[in-house]
Amino acid sequence: MGVLAAVLLLVTGVAIGYLVPNLRKPGDDSIDAGFARDMSTHHAQAVEMAMFAFRLGDSEHVRTLGYDIAASQQWQIGQMQTWLVEWHLSPTTSTRPMAWMPDGQNALQSDGRMPGMASKAELDKLKSSKGKNFDALWCQLMLRHHLGGIHMAEVAATKASDPEVRDAAEKMRVSQQYDISQLTELLKDLGAQPLSS
Repeated sequence: MGVLAAVLLLVTGVAIGYLVPNLRKPGDDSIDAGFARDMSTHHAQAVEMAMFAFRLGDSEHVRTLGYDIAASQQWQIGQMQTWLVEWHLSPTTSTRPMAWMPDGQNALQSDGRMPGMASKAELDKLKSSKGKNFDALWCQLMLRHHLGGIHMAEVAATKASDPEVRDAAEKMRVSQQYDISQLTELLKDLGAQPLSS
């Protein structure tokens, strides 16, 4: 009887140990999942633009900053996609972007793009620009992009349920704030102004 009771206790303990963490995993409509999906998409465009800077930038400062942004945000995309795999959630959703954020739908651009994201026409213009014109336009687009995305990181840093997500979102916020200061200084050096929207 003692052996049977011990086995039952062990099986029950293993089952509880398995179920409790799974019950705590963020759900499909959670802030955590919404942030991971939307910020992955937002970051993907930043990586694309950052690689343009690395290849086409006129100044070494722009090329270096482009490389740093591409490397850090690509790593963060991997981190966020890993969370979704661990939570057994799809990396994509049919839900509109930013539905997980308070008033997030009202922050979308008129064509449904998330705040700060460049249009195809803007990306085409960037790719065809040269020299200091490229540097100025890249800084303008990347500054607007970061300012548009940082609000998502702020919300996730305070409202996500998973402590790892909150911590990572806060680190993203700090990192992007640093990039914003760098981009602002670069624009001043280039004699250019930030984009109005």
